[in-house]
Amino acid sequence: MSIANQSDPVAQLKSQHRATWATGSYAEVATLVEEVPPTHLLAAVGVSSEHDVLDVATGSGNVALRAARSGARVIGLDLTPELLEVARSRASDAGLEIAFVEGDCEALPFPDASFDRVLSVFGVQFAPRHEVTADELARVCRRGGVIGAVNWTPQGLIGRMFRVLGRYLPPPPPFASAPPLWGDEDHVGELFAGHGLELEFERGTTPFTFPSLEEYQRYFEERYGPTIKTKQRLEAEGTWEQCRAELMALYEELNEGADGSCRIESEYLLTVARKR
Repeated sequence: MSIANQSDPVAQLKSQHRATWATGSYAEVATLVEEVPPTHLLAAVGVSSEHDVLDVATGSGNVALRAARSGARVIGLDLTPELLEVARSRASDAGLEIAFVEGDCEALPFPDASFDRVLSVFGVQFAPRHEVTADELARVCRRGGVIGAVNWTPQGLIGRMFRVLGRYLPPPPPFASAPPLWGDEDHVGELFAGHGLELEFERGTTPFTFPSLEEYQRYFEERYGPTIKTKQRLEAEGTWEQCRAELMALYEELNEGADGSCRIESEYLLTVARKR
């Protein structure tokens, strides 16, 4: 899928997003969250061989692979071709048949009511127009189906990290909502209002463990696209060290590790939306 009209500010922003997630090695970062959040999600929504499943913003395929192991017919969609190649390789190595499609979660390339389960873990929240994305998730979900999403909360580690980074960056365009809002129950309720959905919410945490806080920060500086891109920009402006100090102070505040180690429980919101 190509984002054709580069004079369109929405298309321009999505091109920037695609480049950001292709930077570094998000597939490696995703291994840090491949156990707890996908397991929590799939247990909550239930996936079986009877289901057609869409994993939206699949990344390197964490949810798609687990759903396919349940015998479901699975499609994984993502905006970033580099991540899809990793997902295809992982599926092949595991002997799983999964269709991976390059596409935009704000314009899902599927007919109405195509799927029994429409899922996403740390994916849809990064699409800029939350209402458009929510409308698309509801559109492709069948009656009696379930939309399930896991997203970082504003109050948790990643939400607060993005808030620190945002203080040093230009404000987003007016059409773009902050990603952690997908981790707020009231916001998600407003997004899905009018779609005939019964909403349930649970909060959970997943751990980030490293030998030290410095190693945790360096890991993200070297592998996580948003951190890499911010560092590049702020180093050119001479403000990276100040921003980095704020990040380290945040990690110190949240750290539960002993003897200088890093263990931070990062909070997420699980949304389960059942379509009547």
